Amino acid sequence: MRVLAADIGGTSARLALIEVGNGPMVIRDEQTYPSGAHAGLEEIVSAFIANHPTGFEASAFGIAGPIQDGRVETSNLPWVIDARALARQLGLPKVGLLNDLTATAHGIGELPETDFLVLNPGVPVHGGNAAVLAAGTGLGEAGLLWDGVRHQPIPSEGGHADFAPRNELEIGLLIYLIGRYRRVSYERVLSGPGLVNIYEYLRDSGRGKEQAFVRERMREHGAAAAISETALEARCGLCEQALSMFVGCYGAEAGNLGLRYLAHHGIYLAGGIAPKIVPALIGPAFMTAFTTKGRLSPLVASMPVRVILNEKVGLLGAARFAVTHHPDATARS
Repeated sequence: MRVLAADIGGTSARLALIEVGNGPMVIRDEQTYPSGAHAGLEEIVSAFIANHPTGFEASAFGIAGPIQDGRVETSNLPWVIDARALARQLGLPKVGLLNDLTATAHGIGELPETDFLVLNPGVPVHGGNAAVLAAGTGLGEAGLLWDGVRHQPIPSEGGHADFAPRNELEIGLLIYLIGRYRRVSYERVLSGPGLVNIYEYLRDSGRGKEQAFVRERMREHGAAAAISETALEARCGLCEQALSMFVGCYGAEAGNLGLRYLAHHGIYLAGGIAPKIVPALIGPAFMTAFTTKGRLSPLVASMPVRVILNEKVGLLGAARFAVTHHPDATARS
């Protein structure tokens, strides 16, 4: 089956033609578009399908935002997307919409073991629940509930839940961000912009001095990338503090997610940031925060934690969703 799959985030929109059969999925063509440079998803999809006149038998789009009745207002883009209208406008037989983290959850089963980095082997329970946490342009969360046969992805907007500081330093961060945003969600801390927020809080509260070469690197490469890369190079104490604080908050929320879903099968870290900061994640800060859960610390410590290294997992998950939920789709003329 020829499937049009998409993984739509606040920064990039990735579209692919994927062939789905009895074996592993095969990506035949893939294009990435800068999301903010386009007026809407229709514009991007039209450009992609123009190069594929033979059409598709099914389609699905993983999108950052809550899906309600086949419609979504994207979280980090000024887009409103309606599945039925999109199908009519693009001449597609059907369009499936699902949250981008739900797409990631669908895609986990398509990945080989080599696409994972183990942070905590834990004691995986076959038939246990799992969860996904993804920091990138925003913060996504999803559950994987075992129904007795397989894991069923459960959408969530948990990244927009209230940020819960754990110590005086994080309480100071909360107060600092309240002054900026009034309400502070986890996404304000655990995302690319969130890393910048942490850096600016540490700088403005006198906990480190900003260096001129870091400011220049921010202008050239983007603030979040400059902070994380410079921290990993151990060239800036302020950047190292910011990344360490980010990793601690990441571990704490991963542990929270494990408690919420009783994720005995494991926690998966997805999104664009985790694979880029692996040297920081394998240090003590992440797992210490992950397992510090009072009386339930031993329970959380038994939960496996793995980083998803394959950036195409959302595409593969969208394709799996398209085939599973649209088995009667017919080829476009």
